[in-house]
Amino acid sequence: MAKTKASARTKERDAKTLSKLVELATSVSKTALAGKDPAIEIPTRTKSNTIWNRKRGILEMGDAVAQRELFNLNQAKQFMQTMIHAASIKELIETEKSSSLRSLFYAAKHTVAGTKENTFDEQGESDPILEDLEVSLGALREELHIFAENRGTLVGNLTIVDKGDEIDCRRMGSGGYGIPSIVEPDVIQFKKCEAKFVLHVEKGTVWNRFNEDRFWETNNCILTHGGGQPPRGVRRLLQRFNQELKLPIICVLDCDPWGHYIYSVIKQGSISLAFESSRLAIPEAKFLGLRSKDFEVCKLPDAVKITLSENDVKRAKEIAAYPWFEQHKGWQKEIDHLLRNGFKMEVESLVKRGISFVTEEYVPQRLKAKDWLD
Repeated sequence: MAKTKASARTKERDAKTLSKLVELATSVSKTALAGKDPAIEIPTRTKSNTIWNRKRGILEMGDAVAQRELFNLNQAKQFMQTMIHAASIKELIETEKSSSLRSLFYAAKHTVAGTKENTFDEQGESDPILEDLEVSLGALREELHIFAENRGTLVGNLTIVDKGDEIDCRRMGSGGYGIPSIVEPDVIQFKKCEAKFVLHVEKGTVWNRFNEDRFWETNNCILTHGGGQPPRGVRRLLQRFNQELKLPIICVLDCDPWGHYIYSVIKQGSISLAFESSRLAIPEAKFLGLRSKDFEVCKLPDAVKITLSENDVKRAKEIAAYPWFEQHKGWQKEIDHLLRNGFKMEVESLVKRGISFVTEEYVPQRLKAKDWLD
């Protein structure tokens, strides 16, 4: 039954996306046949077009758009790239197939006839064009049949159904369940969840310690990581855990501007993906640690200190000025303490207190005391 419903939802979704692609192509064709300059409106994904919705607690994209014109020498290549990708996506939908970001780049890359110019030289050109198509069509990447490389893992008291296959996330061994890049309800359904919260850690190395110590079992939770900056699939799954299963999302990240930024992205969304904040951001997410005070509180040695670089200091001040942190006394105190310390620390540094200190003492004690920043 699950497969039938998912198939029906997918077909309905594909029909809508295909209609949008045909509408785009028709608009360009009609404009050209009328003797006018073909152009596409692309919503701008910049800081100036990003709005902080204080009531919802997320970043949102504004209304500003830019014209991408075929007969503008500065825009002609991007116009061509946009239409090439649109044609490839139309084919994917019609053939009911999906493609990775990398494969789509290669499918679109070729030398323009009569020239030495390539349609795309690097994937760094290709991926932003796909994001432009997402926002201009009002369609998610999943709706364009595009997936990214899997980067993230989970284990815990949860049973899911992944494309019809039932998976017990309690029995994932040492490797865990690899979180796919597409985790929408038509792909992944939650069958049984006994967990009380989700503990999201920054890196796989830290996740391995928590998994080996079976933290998820003794503390009745789901344990995830995103390989550093979590990709969309991980962020989307975390949001689904929070919204659909009503699970708190607790983050254990490094004590540095990059750990703070990762938390900010999980909580409020990011500027580049502000158009997807409503399905990615988790305003209720909490930052448990690592914290600036932990050097003294945990009695760590000087050897764990990593001196802040000029770039670290600059980034910390930028983050402190984010509107969602600017009015938060706890975060202002945290970032100020980091700058006064003059050094940053990684979660792994807690090993100085014992191989399992982080799983047996640090996190359990913080959870019990509800000692976190939100």
